[in-house]
Amino acid sequence: MVNEKPNYITIAHVGIMDPSSVSLGMSKVHYTNAGIKEKGTFSINMPSVRMVKETDYCGLVSGKKMDKARLFKTFFGKLGTAPMIEECPVNMECKLVKTVDLISHDIFIGKVVATYCDQDILIEGAVDLRKSQPILFSMLDRSYWTIGEKLASAWNIGNSLKNKK
Repeated sequence: MVNEKPNYITIAHVGIMDPSSVSLGMSKVHYTNAGIKEKGTFSINMPSVRMVKETDYCGLVSGKKMDKARLFKTFFGKLGTAPMIEECPVNMECKLVKTVDLISHDIFIGKVVATYCDQDILIEGAVDLRKSQPILFSMLDRSYWTIGEKLASAWNIGNSLKNKK
């Protein structure tokens, strides 16, 4: 929320700190920063491939000049001040824990207080990435990608190297 209006921004630098904490890194010039600092909340909305145009648009224009929320159905969770996008299959509502003030960027660290998911992308209570079809961003070629085939099983594929000398 910035100036009492929902605002959305496309962020390339999102990290997982531990099972319930996340971080966002963004330039200090972004309009969104003031809202996160003022309200002490933010959301992470994971768009699907069908939202690629809207996602790119939210990274191209400033909420200071354009009402980007008009593109989406906005909803609020338990905190009441972190707008989320109904069309996104996964939404995380976060409470700001710490702001790291760097020269040109702010890093916002938040605790995930609630996660909202479309029921049709869940398998046994967990998100199926193939069903959610997330957009992946590559800085190398400045392109959006999606998930392809399963490459290998984690915590398994490297086992064959354990006994090699």
